[in-house]
Amino acid sequence: METTQEKIMPHKLSIIKEVTAFVKDVITWSLSGGLAYQIYLCILAALMVLGVYAYFVQLKIGMAVTNMSDIVSWGFYIANFTFLVGVAAAAVMIILPSYIFKDKDLHKVVIVGEVVAIGALVMCLMFVFVDLGAPWNAWHMMPIIGLFNWPTSLLTWDVLVLNGYLVLNLLVPAYILYCHYYHRKPNDKLYLPLVFISIFWAFGIHLVTAFLYQGLPARPFWNNPLMGPRFLASAFAAGPALIIIVLNIVQSTTSFRVEDQAFNKIRRISVVAAIINLIMLFSEVFKEFYLPTHHSQPAIYLYFGLKGHTALVPWIWTAIVMNVIGTLTMAFNPGKNSPKVLVPACVLLFLGIWIEKGIGLIVPGLVPSPLGEVVNYAPSWVEVSITLGILALGIFVVSLLLKPALIIEQRYEGGE
Repeated sequence: METTQEKIMPHKLSIIKEVTAFVKDVITWSLSGGLAYQIYLCILAALMVLGVYAYFVQLKIGMAVTNMSDIVSWGFYIANFTFLVGVAAAAVMIILPSYIFKDKDLHKVVIVGEVVAIGALVMCLMFVFVDLGAPWNAWHMMPIIGLFNWPTSLLTWDVLVLNGYLVLNLLVPAYILYCHYYHRKPNDKLYLPLVFISIFWAFGIHLVTAFLYQGLPARPFWNNPLMGPRFLASAFAAGPALIIIVLNIVQSTTSFRVEDQAFNKIRRISVVAAIINLIMLFSEVFKEFYLPTHHSQPAIYLYFGLKGHTALVPWIWTAIVMNVIGTLTMAFNPGKNSPKVLVPACVLLFLGIWIEKGIGLIVPGLVPSPLGEVVNYAPSWVEVSITLGILALGIFVVSLLLKPALIIEQRYEGGE
């Protein structure tokens, strides 16, 4: 007579075989493709090699190879980190209507949002890592055993919630794709609780990052009650805009298709958030310049220059113009979702928020210094090279995950 253990063993072996076959096909699909796809991966790999080389230069010589200083102690790395935390919201704005309100139009593009969020989170964590300087300092980010004064340190909280959100965004799509690979219906009881947790977690990563700046009373440019809401608004504008760009790239290079209704809903989400973001931006500008005080100097430095230092002025006004044009174009939708009109509008909105929420947020928060010192800041070649390498890594991750995910979803829908 078979024992319970003997009955369980074949089942375990069967699961191991299934998982092995699933992983093997995923890797094969990720790396296989035509000549154009292979060249594309090689370009990304070359940029990653450039980033690694620049990082070793930074590691060998020190942070002196960057253009950061005792005044601008946070620069291009943290600017990109701050922006990409918002991009990670891309998945949430698709998941919310798809799962909670049972929206079938958006259900098909959830996997795209999840994969984009994973890529953004990988980049976020890498930007924090390179900003630490020496890699052996990374252990300080760990609660209790590190020296970042946890739980008081909001930066440690930020890294914790980012890692947690990354795990959630890996588990949910992995389980769904595994089930679809074997033409099984996913068990709602297994993954829906994680979906709801990830929704609240996504709001958490944005608010914790906003509080990281907002909780610094000595920095008047950041010490603003609108910081949290603005983080959410800009995130929910840039994230869906990026989803639209990715979906159009996918549709132009694969047989994967998304209905117009889905594009309309994602576009409207982005437009509403972008309008709210602009309203809050103009509210901040009004507050700073209607009756300016000495606390308005960071804003003066950003928008008009201070003591002859005007490096950021053309960038911020370009960002505002991009935001306005992108928002209006997406709102009136003159091309009726035509990629020739919609994609450039999304690119303008995305880049505008990248400038405004990146360098346009970080540097003015540090300049002038508490002693009134004013400096210009522009990233060095090392900072630019490392940033390009990290961005290439994120795009590489998205590409390798998205390709097999779309193949599995198409086969599942087609009953193959």
